[in-house]
Formats: sequence, C-alpha cells, structure tokens
Amino acid sequence: MNFDNKKIMPRFFVVIVLMSLGGLYILGNAAYLMFVESEYWTQVSRKLVKENVPIPAKRGNILSADGQIMASSLPEYKIYMDYVASDKNPETAKELQAWRDSVLMADLDSISRGLSKIFPDKTAGYFKKRLKKGKKLRRRNWQIYGRRISYIQYKECKKLPLFRESPFKGGFYAEEFNQRKKPYGSLATRTLGALYASKDSARYGLELSYDSILRGKEGVSHRAKVRNKWLSLVDAPPVDGNDIETTIDVSMQDAAEKALLKQLKNINGDVGVVVLMEVATGDVKAIVNMTKCADGEYREVKNNAVSDLMEPGSTFKTASIMVALEDGKISKNDFVDTGNGQWEMHGRVMKDHNWRRGGYGRISVPEVLMYSSNIGVSRLIDDNYKDHPEKFVDGLYREGVGIPLNIPLMGSGEPRVRRPKKDGSNWSKTALPWMSIGYETQIPPIATLTFYNAIANGGKMVRPRFVKAVRKNGEIVREFPVEVIKERICSPKTLDDIQEILEMVVSKGLGKKAGCKDFKVSGKTGTAQVAQGKGGYHGGRMKYLISFCGYYPSDRPKYSCIVAIQKSGLPASGGGHCGPVFSEIAQSVMAKGVYRDVSEASDSASVFVPDVLDGDLNATRAVLKELDIPFKQDWSTDKGGKSVWGKAVNSGNAVTLRGDNTPMEIVPDVKGMGAKDAVYMLESRGLKVKLEGVGRVVSQSIPPYVKYKKGQTIQIKLKR
Repeated sequence: MNFDNKKIMPRFFVVIVLMSLGGLYILGNAAYLMFVESEYWTQVSRKLVKENVPIPAKRGNILSADGQIMASSLPEYKIYMDYVASDKNPETAKELQAWRDSVLMADLDSISRGLSKIFPDKTAGYFKKRLKKGKKLRRRNWQIYGRRISYIQYKECKKLPLFRESPFKGGFYAEEFNQRKKPYGSLATRTLGALYASKDSARYGLELSYDSILRGKEGVSHRAKVRNKWLSLVDAPPVDGNDIETTIDVSMQDAAEKALLKQLKNINGDVGVVVLMEVATGDVKAIVNMTKCADGEYREVKNNAVSDLMEPGSTFKTASIMVALEDGKISKNDFVDTGNGQWEMHGRVMKDHNWRRGGYGRISVPEVLMYSSNIGVSRLIDDNYKDHPEKFVDGLYREGVGIPLNIPLMGSGEPRVRRPKKDGSNWSKTALPWMSIGYETQIPPIATLTFYNAIANGGKMVRPRFVKAVRKNGEIVREFPVEVIKERICSPKTLDDIQEILEMVVSKGLGKKAGCKDFKVSGKTGTAQVAQGKGGYHGGRMKYLISFCGYYPSDRPKYSCIVAIQKSGLPASGGGHCGPVFSEIAQSVMAKGVYRDVSEASDSASVFVPDVLDGDLNATRAVLKELDIPFKQDWSTDKGGKSVWGKAVNSGNAVTLRGDNTPMEIVPDVKGMGAKDAVYMLESRGLKVKLEGVGRVVSQSIPPYVKYKKGQTIQIKLKR
C-alpha cells in the first residue's frame, strides 16, 4: 500500500498548529485569571463559600430517678425578612427582586392576618406596618416578631404566602436556638440549674456541674452556593449530649415543696429548706429552697440547703453527746443538774428554753436531748473537755462533723468547725460550752442531714448523691456509685444509745409533732438565734433558725430528712414549726400518697396517666371517664355493655384498652390482672383456680393460649 507523503504532512502540521493555539489560549486565560482577576474571584469565592460553620449539638436531658424528663432542650426561632434579592447575574437578581416585592405587596394583608393569628398579642395592622417599614428600609435581616417562637409557630409561618418559598427566593428565614424547658416548672429549679437565655451556656446547678456531659460536641460544616442555592456540607457531624439520671423523685419533691410552702405561709417564714435523702445510698430524693421575695411570694432564689453556712443550733447537740459517749466521759445512765433553767458558764449565763418556768432541775442524759437542755449539754461537755477542748473538736471530726462533703454543685458550702490553736489565741473559756449547743460553728443544712443519715445507716456516712447515671439513647454509659465518707462514725454501743435517745425525742420529748401514727420517727429539734451582722445576736428584731432533722421508720430507717426555716420574731420552735412539715412529708412518702398528686406538679402541657390493672375494660373505661384520664379504646364490639376482658397499656399520654379475643376453649393470659378479674375470667371457662399471694397476677401454672380440660386446676401467683 502506498501513501502520498506530500498530502499527509500538511494535515499533521495543521492539527499541531491548532492544538498549540488552543493550549496557548488556555494558558493565557489561566494567567489572566491568576494575575489580573485574582482579587475579584477571591471576593466571589468568599461570598459563595462560608467555612467552619458550627453545627450545634443537642443538649442532653436531665431525668428524674424514674426516667421522667425534668429539663430538656426544644428548638425556638427568631424570624427575619431579607428584602434584598441576590444573584451573580444582575438581571436575574433584578427580576427576582421585582417578583418578591410584587408578591409581598399583593399578599401583604393575607400575610399580616396570618401572622396575627399565629401571634395573637400583635394585630394584623402591626405586622402590616412592620413589613412595609422593612421593605422601605431595604434591610437584609429585618426581625418580623420581637420574641422567640416555637417550632409549631415557625411551621405555621412557613405556610403563609411568600414565606413558604425558599429563603433565597422569598426572603423569609429563621435563626434557630435551643431553649431549655422544664415540664415540672419551678420544681427543684435551683438544683437542676439553668442556662443563659441567649446561648447554650450553663449558669448554675446540675446544668453547670455536669455541663461537659450534657453539652455534647459541636459539629462543623461549610456552606457553598450552588446554582443560586445555599447548601450546608457537613465536615464533622455534631455529637449530641448525654442524658443524666438524677436521684430526684418528682412525687417526693412535689410533696416536700407543698408541705414546706404551707408552713412558711402559716408562720410568715423568710427562708425554708427541705432535703429528703435515701438512707442507704445518700440519694437526694427531694430538695426544696424557698425564699420570700419582695412581692410576698416564695420562690427558689438560692440553693440554701447546700450553700448556707449557719449556726445549726440544737441539732448539733446530738453530735456533742455522741463525742462524750464515745470517749467514755458519760453514759446514758448519768444525770446532770440544770438548776432552775439558768446557769453561769465562765461569766456568761446559759439559759434553757423553760427558764421562766423554773427549768428542768436534775435530768438524765437521754432527757438532756429529749428536752433539748442547753445547760445539760454544755455542762456535760465543759466539765469533761474544758482543759482539753481540742479533744472534743477531734471527736467531732472523728464522727464526720466538719468533714468537707465535696457536693457536685457550684457554690456549695463546707462545714466550718473551729479547732483551738495551741496558744489559745482563737479560743475563750465560753467557746466550748456554746459550741457544744450549736453556736460558733457553721454548717450547711445538707451536712447536718448527712450526719443524721449516718446514724440511721448503722454508722456508715455516705456522700449525698444527686446523679446516679449517664445515659446515651436510653442506655447507661456511666454510673456514679455510692460513695462512703466514713465506714463508721462511732462504736456500735454509742450508736445504739444515740438511736434510742433520738427515738425518745419524738415519742416523749420536744419532737412529738414530727411523729407519725403508723411508724416510729427518730430525730432532734433545733432552735438557734441568728447573728445579725455587727449587731451580733442583739441587733434589731431577733431572727431564728428553727429545724428538725431525723429519719424514719426508726426500726428500719429508709429515709432521712431535714426541715429548716429562718424566721423573724417569736414564737420560734423547731419541734412545733418544723416537726409538722417533717411528719407530713414522711407520711406522704411512706403511704405512697404522693403518687396520686403527681399531675399537680406538672405544667399544663403535661398529662398524668396512672398505671391501670388489666381486666374488665368496660369497668376500666367508666373509671377513666370519671377521672377525666385520656384513653383509647381498641376493641371491635361493645357487647352491649357486658364485660370486655383485655389489657390496659400505659402509652405515656393515654391508657390504651385492648380487648382480648381469646376463644373460650383456650386459656387466657391473666398476668397483670387483679385477683377478682383473673378468677372470674378463668372460672367462667370451667377452670378451678388456686390463689397464692396478694396484688396482681405475675404467673399462671397453665400457660396462656393453650387448650385445657374443664375442671382442670390452674394456680395463679400474685404479687404487690
């Protein structure tokens, strides 16, 4: 085959020339962009791309001991209007601006009426004027409504004309915030804590103490404009915060708050505190802090239970007597002379509360605490420790009084129990007798309770616990164990003596009003004058700290509790004023009565749904209707009002009643029913029933959904 080389060569030459020219054109354009238009395109890039845009993480929930949400983050929005349309093509931007303005003016009345319907506090005229003003000023971030709005309100706004368009097209856009909500309102609010309104930053309480766990980790994204639309491209996704499971019981918290508030109003108290603790674990089941505000209302202003350092008064006498018993200086069979209620102690007169009535005279050691004799305690301690006061103070620390509790709440105070210096420069002869009755020391209420809780707990002192676990998607990822501060605060013999005396304080002494008719209560009353700045104990109207601290039931202690109230003027009695509050809380908790009132603790958005036994659904339905409890009926026929057997399922916001269509020749499932319904349902099928236990059915000897023979015996076990 022959080729004409003269014809081929010119063709190759032309191709090479064209390719070279094309390459030179590309290189030339690249050089032009790099050196001539580089600044322009850099600015364009900055407009079209936003780097390192944070993606907020969802803050974890704060849960009660039984899993109810006590604090949760919900989205809120601020809504804006951008009145300036944008596009890289000026003609396109001009067309979009004209369209947006025309639609806004055409639908202005409709939009204004819609906004007024969503936000009834503002009229349609207000919104019309507001929108027209923003248009006139040509603002890019014109706020339409002055306050944050809910997600539901935001979705309603997105249904309005123009607003339903994309932000790029219509100009309507929103800024999202996470707002902390508390379904149970102010309940335990100072302990739960709060966030600053404008940002996800904790202020105090558990929100602050466990902020690193709740907050999570922000994600990172960048925004790029593609085809005139902003797209968020995720570089690192956010890690949502974990939930914390607290020790707080909503029902107990509600009962404690109501009992304290009622008494504060009765006696015109200034500040009131209640802390309820589980003896074995130190779990704080309820903590209430109420302060009377300028308008006369009581609110949680400060966590007084953990932060207030005050002289505890007579509740401290138990610790003093315990030191002397443990050191063998006294026994519970000893007596002490208190005279006529007045006794000179190193140049100062010590008085008992009944000194005007002639005092107590000669009384036993148990009676010293039963009647809260200042003279009795101070004489017993001063007579035995005046030459070596440091040994008395050492005894206090030995039994756990004065030890820092390291409570995980910001601002918590630590006990201040003064030690005498070797040179005596910080000590006087009157220091010991007055310290022994609760003065010249400063102890927060929760520290006093921790000491009494140790007495109830067989001598073992545990640290107050506010958080039990950290949860992620419902699963426990970390647990906070019970922490023991001291394995034993005293010997078993001393503990037995103190426990016996504290029970006598309530059954025979000044703490009678703290008692309960159904179980025994142990504890100690307290009344102390509160120093008033430079005026000491004598400036202006006298203020008092009255209290009762104890535990119940005395024979098998389950809960310990302190009630402390600050008030002005007399009468002021720890037993008479704080004892009834203690008693009311104790009876509510032990009788489980608090569970009936949990709906009153929640706000109007919450629904209280009780657990319901399985059984006759028609009867159940009638009861639910009467109590106005929401329910759903899930069975096909009504059977003319006759019994319909089935299951009652608590679905959170309603009770679902599901009928059981098990054929008569098949054994039904009676687990979860009460004894009466279970027996009726089984015997109606010809089965003989044997019962064991009380409560609801937990097991049946013949499994459900199998055939049986008439006359066959079935055994069902019941349990509370």
